[in-house]
Amino acid sequence: MLHLLYVLLATARSSLKAQRELALENLALRQQLAVVQRKTKRPKLSNADRAFWVALCRLWPDWQNALLIVKPETVIGWHRTGFKLYWTWKSRKRTGRPPIDPEIRTLIRRIVRENPTWGAPRVHSELLMQGR
Repeated sequence: MLHLLYVLLATARSSLKAQRELALENLALRQQLAVVQRKTKRPKLSNADRAFWVALCRLWPDWQNALLIVKPETVIGWHRTGFKLYWTWKSRKRTGRPPIDPEIRTLIRRIVRENPTWGAPRVHSELLMQGR
């Protein structure tokens, strides 16, 4: 009897929701069902599953009510971890040409000033002959 009452209330509640809300809830429940149906003893969430929930929590304000297999705090933790990884990647040290010693820069400028007809290949070979 109690189960029947619960089903009736859930049906009434869902009929009052907007179509977008129902579609998102259906998508969330189907994703969880797919995770549970995996052929493992204890289903593990893949990175794609985590990304799905992070995206869903940004699109749908009521996402926590449809979440059954993990805690909402876990999804928020994934979001924070992704944010940290993004900014770690964004602020990484860029590789490129190694810095030139100021002493060698001064030497190159002096060679170019004293020999205005020399091009870069000749200046380079001169530096190699000097062992620099």
